[in-house]
Amino acid sequence: MATRAETFGPSALATPANAVTGGRLLATPLMVLLIVRDGPAWPAVAAWFVLSCTDGVDGYLARRQGATRSGAFLDPLADKICVLAAMATLVADGRWWWPAVTLIAARELIQTAWRSRLGRRGISVPATRWAKIKTLLQDLAVGAALLPWTASHHTLVQTVLWLAAALTVLTGVQYLVDGRRVLRAPVIVA
Repeated sequence: MATRAETFGPSALATPANAVTGGRLLATPLMVLLIVRDGPAWPAVAAWFVLSCTDGVDGYLARRQGATRSGAFLDPLADKICVLAAMATLVADGRWWWPAVTLIAARELIQTAWRSRLGRRGISVPATRWAKIKTLLQDLAVGAALLPWTASHHTLVQTVLWLAAALTVLTGVQYLVDGRRVLRAPVIVA
């Protein structure tokens, strides 16, 4: 009998974790629409909160029922699409200035390409604690820009955004270094 952690094999595609990830991707346009239509208001905050929280839900399900290669690729991609869609919408709406979001977007695109290159070679570089904090700061920056109580506090919102941008760049550099180190490691054949 399979344990909970072995419910799905590494090549499975149709898993509960991937369903949550797919739902996040499908819900992203709705969140963008709410931001454009309502600006900093409770419907946009609620959509953002649900999308942010379901990031943890799909990770929990994957750990409990078995991580898959498709999930390892789709989950971080969904994270990036959700965050960058919200950030680009806030820039287009004139709430944020573009340089911080451009830094974040560039890092995320470079890291996705690097992750794909490593993945084609069968290499996976796990997310570090700082990368998880980076994701939290990005989520908080978007949340602060949407939350009616904080949206008008421009300095606070911009400070959180720039902290997220700085940590995004630093963790991106660390990911590139870690991936390069793994690529250069000697192969040991048993």
